[in-house]
Amino acid sequence: MSLYWIILGAAIVTSMAGQTLLKAAAGAPDFVAQLFDLRTLIGLVLYGGAALLYIIALRRIPMSVALPCTAVSYVAAALIGHYGFGEPMGAAHMGAIAMICAGVAVLALV
Repeated sequence: MSLYWIILGAAIVTSMAGQTLLKAAAGAPDFVAQLFDLRTLIGLVLYGGAALLYIIALRRIPMSVALPCTAVSYVAAALIGHYGFGEPMGAAHMGAIAMICAGVAVLALV
């Protein structure tokens, strides 16, 4: 596995950490409180870091492969939402997650 694939993975993980913090801060009483919540601020910094990592990964991974591989974040978001925030996950969700996983696996092997 090349360094650029590791960087792409780091971009995805960093993005999901930022998304999770943004969701955690969403319970603030109003938008201004949410905007200045430490979790929101850290989440935004993580998003920026994820974008920089993604830019580096694109130096050697074709965009037509790299961008679809970020779809694994949809799987992570569904699992974090379900287990971390108690969001429902039915059969349709699980079927869609399976299709996303299959598509990412096919692209990663090309």
